[in-house]
Amino acid sequence: MSPSESTLPVPDPADPPPVRPTEPDAADCCGEGCTHCVYDLYEEALERYRVALAAWQARHP
Repeated sequence: MSPSESTLPVPDPADPPPVRPTEPDAADCCGEGCTHCVYDLYEEALERYRVALAAWQARHP
């Protein structure tokens, strides 16, 4: 084992990192200006992901 391998953090299976939401495909948007467009929903999910990722990173420095 190399010295760098011995210092790598061991992932905690009980606290996995959050999963980034999948960006919608252009074909997923109908282009009719829906109130809850798939891109709006994606942006909301992306913000929740960023908050969850920051919290996870704080727990796993």
